[in-house]
Amino acid sequence: MKRVFLIHGWEGTPQNHWFPWLTHALVDHDFTVFVPTMPNTMHPKFSEWLAELARVVGVPDKDTYFVGHSLGCITIVRYIEQISPNVKIGGCVFVAGFSNDLDLPEISEFVSTPVDFGKVKSHLGTAVTIYSDNDEYISVAESKDFSKKLGAKEIFEKGQGHFCMSDGVTELPSALNAILEFSNR
Repeated sequence: MKRVFLIHGWEGTPQNHWFPWLTHALVDHDFTVFVPTMPNTMHPKFSEWLAELARVVGVPDKDTYFVGHSLGCITIVRYIEQISPNVKIGGCVFVAGFSNDLDLPEISEFVSTPVDFGKVKSHLGTAVTIYSDNDEYISVAESKDFSKKLGAKEIFEKGQGHFCMSDGVTELPSALNAILEFSNR
């Protein structure tokens, strides 16, 4: 069973932005899709988000895929960092991801300790980062740094902001195409 977990960002919900569109598109391609509401989304706590993701996923395997948006990306990375050593997952799509301090005290605990990217990469089948040139929160330099640390393929989408509904982004075909490509390997 191919499972995809869509993890929203800070102040997000499963109904935000392009998540409903991607959920329906993945279901149409015979994926089982999980879109949890992360706890305390207005005031996220790292330990709560990590515990919720672990609870929802259960036992990950090569048919487990993740798509994260913003804070959801670093949550996924931190989750992957702590899974059992021999577990391999199918792949990840990180939309507007980051791993460095963004000078936002409300979410600093998500990045307060360095990520062991070697460990994360040892679990990943493959990874893609999707970023924009006019994201008001995540700079192109931060996006490229995050991608480089993950050894991920980069997808640059001009003028998409932070990939939010308020930026006019309600569909994200590049994320769908990446998951479809991962799962057909």
